[in-house]
Amino acid sequence: MEAKKNPKLDLASRSGLFRIIGLNVSLLAVIIAFEIPDKGDHGIIELTSETDNITELVEIPITEQAPPPPPMTQVFDVREIPDEVILEEEIDVDLDVEVLEGTVIQDVVFTANTEPAEEIVEEVFTIVETQPEFPGGLDAFYEFVSSQLKYPSVARRLGVEGKVFVQFVVDKTGDVTNIEVVRGIGAGCDEEAIRVMNLVPNFSPGKQRGRPVKVRMVVPIYFKMYRGE
Repeated sequence: MEAKKNPKLDLASRSGLFRIIGLNVSLLAVIIAFEIPDKGDHGIIELTSETDNITELVEIPITEQAPPPPPMTQVFDVREIPDEVILEEEIDVDLDVEVLEGTVIQDVVFTANTEPAEEIVEEVFTIVETQPEFPGGLDAFYEFVSSQLKYPSVARRLGVEGKVFVQFVVDKTGDVTNIEVVRGIGAGCDEEAIRVMNLVPNFSPGKQRGRPVKVRMVVPIYFKMYRGE
């Protein structure tokens, strides 16, 4: 004979009710756990530093400067001497001049030249009616320069070539003066050009209106190395 279960005692039919009750109990326990206040004494953390760096303000009193002393005045003892007082000090004047009764003293007159002497500056011409000329002409001039010219060793070693423009003045007697380089190439060529120009003989002087005058001239001196084939 098969046993029959009482439907009221069948727990499987009430499993859903038990699950809901369990969830509610669990949820209630969690809420209670969060709501209970913590009685532990954790202390208060003080964020401020225990020792603060306090800068003490020191009041500096204003120093009073003493007024400057009054300027020293020199007192002169000025005493009035009556006209009746005779000074005992004698002044010895030795005049080594014999003055006779008939001697006539002439007045000394100083004459000063108030007008300064005018300095005469001779004009130096650049263009004149008759130009200075080297004896034998321009070809003879460059032939003389070439014969005296020595190529500087520094310029030869560096391969420096070119023209050195030399300015000079031919005076009234034909002398070559005031020699200077107006455009050079360096490496000792400028100095060599001046040295050679100091050896140049006299020119025939330039003339303006038939009279000799100073004439400024500029000539180029060539520096060129000749290389053998």
